[in-house]
Amino acid sequence: MNIFYRLTLNTFRECVREPIFFLLLLVGLVLICILPMFSMFVFREQVKLVVDSSMATTMVLGLIVAALCSSHTITREMRNGTVLLLLSKPVPRYTFITAKIVGVTMALTVFTFSMIAASFVAVMIAKDQFRLDFGAMAFYYGVLAVCALTAAVLNYLKGISFPSAITFLTAAALPVYAVLLYLVQGAPDDEGFIPPLQFITALSLLFPAVWLMGAISAALATRCGIVTNLTSCSILFFLGLISKYVSTHWLGGEFAGDLFSAILPNWQYFWMADALAAHTQIPLRYLGWALVYSIIYGGFWAVWAMALFNDREVAKDAIN
Repeated sequence: MNIFYRLTLNTFRECVREPIFFLLLLVGLVLICILPMFSMFVFREQVKLVVDSSMATTMVLGLIVAALCSSHTITREMRNGTVLLLLSKPVPRYTFITAKIVGVTMALTVFTFSMIAASFVAVMIAKDQFRLDFGAMAFYYGVLAVCALTAAVLNYLKGISFPSAITFLTAAALPVYAVLLYLVQGAPDDEGFIPPLQFITALSLLFPAVWLMGAISAALATRCGIVTNLTSCSILFFLGLISKYVSTHWLGGEFAGDLFSAILPNWQYFWMADALAAHTQIPLRYLGWALVYSIIYGGFWAVWAMALFNDREVAKDAIN
């Protein structure tokens, strides 16, 4: 258990220390808070525009982060010989791959948490149809700037990794700012505004979605390079989005359609943008069922990852 804990923690640290992890997080945080600017081109659907776009941004960037983190912590370690050193300790192969999956999942959790906080701030900025809250937007970017400056100081004085420092600082500061912004401004007297609890419940479904992406990318990382991994994950993501439509309209809902839907992950289970737009109440038990679906499906990919890694000749990879 001690070995598993240390491997998991090291994997998590490696992921958040990667510059690409921080860059993708920064791109997502900046892009989400720019979305309210486009809400001026729609009428009484500005919140829906921001919610749809922020959820799509989180899922797409989460897919990329999952593939990159898995390739960095699994594929690269097999090629540079780190895996051989660990397995000679000895560390069981199933312990190694399980720790890698859990570590990547932890990094994806931090990434998604920050993106959800930014999405809530963006909704508060765009809550007024005819006037954007540029003050709140400027303060938001000010928080990001302060986090970056603090991370730079910590890197200079303490030698702390800049990407990991700014990742944790933004994950701590943005939720606080989102809560304070809501307490100060309050919910608008507008029937089109989404209740905060319902909004947070819908966005919470993004957690099991990115966790599932992490398990899939980790399994692929045992056999594929970073480009192949990212491409394969993108294809599975696209097919999963249209799996229900294909099984119903193209395959007729027969055995082939049911099999097609069962094999591919159905990302629509985690996409609650339409329910939010229709002001449909999302019960908490649905969140539980989505979590169970993610655990079962992710567990299948985790077992497959163990099987694939168990048959992999890591010594040959290290030599090559």
